[in-house]
Amino acid sequence: MSTDDRLYFRQLLSGRDFATADPMARQMVNFAYLIGDREAGEAVVVDPAYDVGGLMDALEADGMRCTGVLATHYHPDHVGGSMMGFQISGAKELLELISVPVHAQRDEAGFIAEVTGLGDDEIIGHDSGDVVSIGAIDIELIHTPGHTPGSQCFLVDGRLVAGDTLFLEGCGRTDLPGGDPAALYHSLHHRLARVPDDAVLYPGHLYSPQPSAPMGDTRRDNFVFMPRSEEQWLAMFGG
Repeated sequence: MSTDDRLYFRQLLSGRDFATADPMARQMVNFAYLIGDREAGEAVVVDPAYDVGGLMDALEADGMRCTGVLATHYHPDHVGGSMMGFQISGAKELLELISVPVHAQRDEAGFIAEVTGLGDDEIIGHDSGDVVSIGAIDIELIHTPGHTPGSQCFLVDGRLVAGDTLFLEGCGRTDLPGGDPAALYHSLHHRLARVPDDAVLYPGHLYSPQPSAPMGDTRRDNFVFMPRSEEQWLAMFGG
């Protein structure tokens, strides 16, 4: 079986595909992702929140087992924790079901531990360029600070899972704690510049009519790529 055939990749929308009875999940329209190796029967969950049991059920229904968690960043709607007076289940509750590592960017690991209640020993801190392998499937971790200090994207087989770094329309906010407009400019215009135009962008929220799009289309149509310099960017997006 070729690597293309072995890749297991699912995009699941909160409030529709899981957490269907949770009004906050429906309002926040988060995407979770299941990525793995069909032949090995192993997969990781990207940004588990709201309904970890439902995500585990989806894996089981596909004949897959969870071997890890990938976290794009520390916000509770992506990894669990308290937000706007609500307690969101997430990575901590998943690890109560199955003991697996949580893979985070090194600068984000402490924030994730604080927000979720996970122990430091349950989180593996990574550097940009590290690879997490699931069977024969390699997932490259790309540090993309700006929305948060340790935001990261995942590049796997021509797919970019971008969390809240980049949406089809717009990008992650920089007015929240840890946000940095200049860092986000460099993440979008430099760190992600090597991602080819034919790679498909998979964002962290459904903030556009379509759930995914080629990076080339996003670079052409998304207003965040209009500024041609950091100065123009900061004039548009704050700095």
